[in-house]
Amino acid sequence: MNKKELIDHIAESVDCTKADAGRMVDSFVEAVFTELKKGGDVAIAGFGSFSTSARKAREARNPRTGETIHVPAMRVAKFKAGKALKEAVR
Repeated sequence: MNKKELIDHIAESVDCTKADAGRMVDSFVEAVFTELKKGGDVAIAGFGSFSTSARKAREARNPRTGETIHVPAMRVAKFKAGKALKEAVR
């Protein structure tokens, strides 16, 4: 399912326009981005939680050339599925 299909599904489920559903999806994504940028977490009961973690700087190898490259330290986004989501996909 892509973003357009998600918007269509939401619009049909809650009986609203696709434009309204699109704004809902965009608002959700923006809220998650904003909270993760601040270093916070977003937890949705039964669905899962979004968080960030620090990744240390490291040396990696370019698989095409074999050249060693430096990968800087960075924060990365993580998602951990909640219990209900795990059960639903079994």
